[in-house]
Amino acid sequence: GDIVLLAKPVTLTEGDRVTLTTDVPVATDGTSKPEKLLYAVSLPPVHGQIEHINYPGVPISSYSQLDVVAQKVSDVHDNSHGAGKEALR
Repeated sequence: GDIVLLAKPVTLTEGDRVTLTTDVPVATDGTSKPEKLLYAVSLPPVHGQIEHINYPGVPISSYSQLDVVAQKVSDVHDNSHGAGKEALR
């Protein structure tokens, strides 16, 4: 079926951490299996990384919709200069 993805920018300040919720990335593919709907991080944040909350400090390159629903994924700013909106792609 068709995949529908809605994503909003995330605004972080230096050293900030934002847990992703279904208000930021939300996708549907017509099935009821969120664990099988995967996001791939094709362009990581410029000033930080995407992390699984169980493994802080370790960048991840993919995560599932189930991870987002369970609030297990964070966008973490690395304390470098230049805060701003980061689009998840």
